[in-house]
Amino acid sequence: MVLFLVFQLREARQARVAQPTLPAAAARPQAADTRAEPSVRTPRETEATVVYKRVSPSVVAVANNALVRRGLFFDFQIYEVPQGAGSGFVWDKKGHIVSNYHVVHQASTLTVTFPDGTQYDAKLVGIAPDYDLAVLKIDAPPDRLVPVAVAASRDLEVGQQVYAIGNPFGLDTTLSSGIVSALGRTITSMTDRKIHDVIQTDTAINPGNSGGPLLACCGRLIGVNTAILSPSGAYAGIGFAVPSDTVSRVVPQLIEKGRVTRAGLGVQLLPDHVTERAGLDGVAVYAVFEQTPAARAGLTGLGLNRFGELVFGDIIVAVDGRAVATIEDVQAMLDPRQPGDRVTLTVSRAGKSREITLTLIEE
Repeated sequence: MVLFLVFQLREARQARVAQPTLPAAAARPQAADTRAEPSVRTPRETEATVVYKRVSPSVVAVANNALVRRGLFFDFQIYEVPQGAGSGFVWDKKGHIVSNYHVVHQASTLTVTFPDGTQYDAKLVGIAPDYDLAVLKIDAPPDRLVPVAVAASRDLEVGQQVYAIGNPFGLDTTLSSGIVSALGRTITSMTDRKIHDVIQTDTAINPGNSGGPLLACCGRLIGVNTAILSPSGAYAGIGFAVPSDTVSRVVPQLIEKGRVTRAGLGVQLLPDHVTERAGLDGVAVYAVFEQTPAARAGLTGLGLNRFGELVFGDIIVAVDGRAVATIEDVQAMLDPRQPGDRVTLTVSRAGKSREITLTLIEE
């Protein structure tokens, strides 16, 4: 019995010697590490975050309010009723806010709200319906205002990354991203005039985004979001923005004069359908205003011959060497010009062509 116990004790001792010794850390289970892994951002995500943080303090919500009378007989009361909303952005430290004309159209009062909820009453400084642009003014401390830096839109290329910040459907300070889908588009303003060189983008633009900035990857303004192409009225992948080159030309004029100065030839042009019906190529001059460079240059409009028959005068076939076929073509050529600039017209009369250089006037 004693020998049996000694034998068992010897085997147990040998088994313990043969058993490998585990490290102390492995001998007891460790508690799970609950610390979160640091998030890893792609360069595109980092870029979007930087643009948003830089520009969102400059983007505001613009509320368009109308005064409505309600009541019976002599008990009329005036109520302020919201009739529209959009976006805008800070232009300068003086409190000028840029938005769309259609956002402020027929407003009795206007209210500007910053992302932190601060509100200011705004007054209308100037409008440019032909460009769907408007400038408002608020009385805010300069240190509260962060203007959006502006870049040249003429340097854009299709495929560039762009961002939009606005208030779609009343959801304030929303960021969306996309690319420049096309350049040189033409859209129709509320006045039925064409806005040229418009930027097309697939960046999500919905009702409420109007008037907000379209931004390049550097966070600089390249356009003002103005319209969408959609059968439902909501985002369908095609949005448009007035280019920053147009904005940079129009907004200072609105601040200074409240209106936009257009450059013109000093002539009245014949409607396109009349010129086309006559079988003529180009844009016919209907009348020439007196005491203008066009008159001094010898441009001639419609007249009558000795038999009382209608005779065409000068037909504009090119502006600065670029062929024009419609009044819209001529307007597109003159739109970026200023009064005082000089242009060269190629005109034909009675089958003979000549070139005329004249100075544009304010119209």
